[in-house]
Amino acid sequence: MRNVTAFIIATIIIVGTGYIVTKDTGGGKFESNKKVESIGNVENSKIEDSIQYVTITARGGYSPRQSFAKAGIPTKIIMKTNGTYDCSLALAIRSINYREMLPNTGETIIDIGTPKTGDVIQGVCSMGMYNFAVEFR
Repeated sequence: MRNVTAFIIATIIIVGTGYIVTKDTGGGKFESNKKVESIGNVENSKIEDSIQYVTITARGGYSPRQSFAKAGIPTKIIMKTNGTYDCSLALAIRSINYREMLPNTGETIIDIGTPKTGDVIQGVCSMGMYNFAVEFR
């Protein structure tokens, strides 16, 4: 009986931990309700001196998880950190062969070139737990 009880408790812990680790609170979709007047699509994008900047915050994940930006404009992503000590510091953007550690606090500017309409730039942390996407329209 003792072994059966231990087995049941171990199973509950393993299944429960697996559920917590794999649970996707976003339903597998990127979500953002943020809009901006300067570009007309997203609050975290702006154009200065003919260069588009998309700002993403890295801390316990990436925010916003989904952004929209204008296509056909040279674009740079600004990754902001402020006291970040989790896996979101280890950023990979595979489509541009970017893999770097972000500073715990600061800004990192990543040049992603001039995306075309329909391009989606996706970033992911080193563990694959956190991600973000920038869709170009």
